[in-house]
Amino acid sequence: MGRNGSMQQHAEPVSEPEAQPAIAERLATFAADLRFHEIPHEVRERAKHLILDALGIALASTRHDFARCALAGLEALGDRGAVPVIGFGTPLTARDAATLNGILCHGLDFDDTHLAGIVHATASAFPAALSASASAGASGRDMLAAYVLGVEVAARLGAVAKGGFHQVGFHPTSVCGVFSSALLAGRLMGLGRDQLAMAQGIALSMAAGSFEFLEDGAWTKRLHPGWAAASGITAAALAKGGFIGATAAYEGRFGLYRSYLGPLETRCDYGLATAGLGEVWEVMNVALKPYPACHFTHGCLDAAIALASEQVFDPAAIRRVTALVPEGVVKTVCEPLSSKRRPQNAYDAQFSIPYQVAAALLRGRFTLEELAPEALEAPEILGLAARVDYALDSESTFPKHYSGELVIETLDGRTVRRREPINRGAPDRPLTNEEIALKFMTNATTAVPDAKARALRELVLRLDEVSEARHLAEKLGER
Repeated sequence: MGRNGSMQQHAEPVSEPEAQPAIAERLATFAADLRFHEIPHEVRERAKHLILDALGIALASTRHDFARCALAGLEALGDRGAVPVIGFGTPLTARDAATLNGILCHGLDFDDTHLAGIVHATASAFPAALSASASAGASGRDMLAAYVLGVEVAARLGAVAKGGFHQVGFHPTSVCGVFSSALLAGRLMGLGRDQLAMAQGIALSMAAGSFEFLEDGAWTKRLHPGWAAASGITAAALAKGGFIGATAAYEGRFGLYRSYLGPLETRCDYGLATAGLGEVWEVMNVALKPYPACHFTHGCLDAAIALASEQVFDPAAIRRVTALVPEGVVKTVCEPLSSKRRPQNAYDAQFSIPYQVAAALLRGRFTLEELAPEALEAPEILGLAARVDYALDSESTFPKHYSGELVIETLDGRTVRRREPINRGAPDRPLTNEEIALKFMTNATTAVPDAKARALRELVLRLDEVSEARHLAEKLGER
């Protein structure tokens, strides 16, 4: 009885909800259990074309100073290895080759983007898979499955942040790419589930990538995906050796999102990290770039090129151009406005709405030629760029789409508008596999003969038939 003589009431025991495994554990299980035949045919085909796109960009990048300087720096370390560098033929260690190949894939800012994650997933997943596969003696099929795994993970980890990384100055391509690289490399190294989970905890201390390059056009953004690939390989190797990493790499008190995002962490949706694994294939949601520029600018570029195809613009007759852009892209491609209106180098220009809009309106295109020194100094482009302003687009569906709208006001009082709600190349307006193959040939043949480019194209597109991924690496490395 109770103290007052009444019958004691006992509450029924309440069962605690079963605790969900840590995100790292769930991703590790996916990485360990994924089987090649479980990846749908259309996903495998798209994956090969994404790799092909990155390869074409990498070959084109070999002609630039940043590539030669990066190679010289890594060669100076004196660590010769057995994994060839794309287009250079120089064999480096697996990690150094992954670093340089990542620089090449991302070097022209022409590579793919998972829009919701705002991640250039291929630029780290492809170099990491190439190095790890070559080192492990894996098959082309093994490499392709690992690459798909890397894209699936990087895309989801980026999506969790809902654009937050950009707002605090971190590049999600490298911050998220180190974890996906650790998982795909670990899979190729034969790690078990516990080791794959541990690799992510080790990778937490390697996640890096600053946006300070925006202030002066530094080359460091090009390094980010390669560094993520190399660090992921390192994390996987340490985990295989028994090294202990943090268990709550993502949701912990000092995990990825709380440490990197600060107050913006409250906007995160942690469920996106593992949503639809093995059922929804984010490879199919990767956007291809039709223009060599930050993906945030593509909606406005689409609008400018469409307007230029309809009429010839006299820059002297334009009073002002207003670009309507999503709020989440302003810090990257619109500010500081004075600097964006007069880029100091090609990399500045690739992150400048004013410059790109002006060039595309006047030339009807935006290609690598619009990043050449003579274009960057063209008085008519700079004069119009000085009259390009921006405003926030309240109707944007960013980050699902990188929309854009232009409003052109002329001196005679006319107003011309063009809106592109879905950027060309987005999953809802995709480039076809045939268009990707054409883009590859256009880029690759700036560095290698047409016959060689065609042979490489065919090799990549039958990657799942290649008995040894090392054979692919050797062919890609031939001068």
